[in-house]
Amino acid sequence: MKFLKEEQPAFSAEFADEHQSKAIFQAQALELQKQLEQLAAQATSLERAQLLLQIAHAQVGAELKQEAWENAAAAVKVFLFAEQWELAVEAFDILFLSELPGALAALGQGVWLAVTFPIDPELSVALLDHIVEETPSDSDGAAVAAATACYIVDLRAEGKSRDKLQFFTNQLLGKVARRHSNIETQAQFDAWIQRLQLDTPSYFLGRLSLVLEVLIQDDWWFDRDELRMKIPDQ
Repeated sequence: MKFLKEEQPAFSAEFADEHQSKAIFQAQALELQKQLEQLAAQATSLERAQLLLQIAHAQVGAELKQEAWENAAAAVKVFLFAEQWELAVEAFDILFLSELPGALAALGQGVWLAVTFPIDPELSVALLDHIVEETPSDSDGAAVAAATACYIVDLRAEGKSRDKLQFFTNQLLGKVARRHSNIETQAQFDAWIQRLQLDTPSYFLGRLSLVLEVLIQDDWWFDRDELRMKIPDQ
């Protein structure tokens, strides 16, 4: 599954086709709901949760935000219990995209899981990109998120996807530099990186944890200490 959106042409047909797109997503959600209802009684809770996640994806596209939240919230609890971290991150992403109260806390928890566990780097980058978009231009939070995205790609991405993701995250970091401090030249960029210590993972990851605390407050859905004990050896 693709998590990062492709660039849209300046005058794309997406606005003209918005109503049609919603109808398509609504039809997908209804079809998936039928599949859920027809699921055999012996199906596992994980299988049901995976279908709920697919339904929630379609409901977000159809702008059925409350329904998407409810299905993603039910799914994420199953994924956390089953230690399916990547699926849990997808579900937290849907909760964020629902734009309901608690969406930012869901984003923060998705990012925490995406950075802590070795999941698909594209998904991790997509959630960190959300933080960049949600953070004021003059805040260091966006720079910290963008630097973390670069770091994760360097650690985890391989093959052709590595090249694509490195290009995306480098562009993301450059965009943040321009809006944060009006950076235009390579010398300015290098000095900006050093000033914010974005070349020191131990520092910017610590700063990221503070950003997540602001997003989540006391609305944690899991025990971080308990989950840290389940981090696989790398």
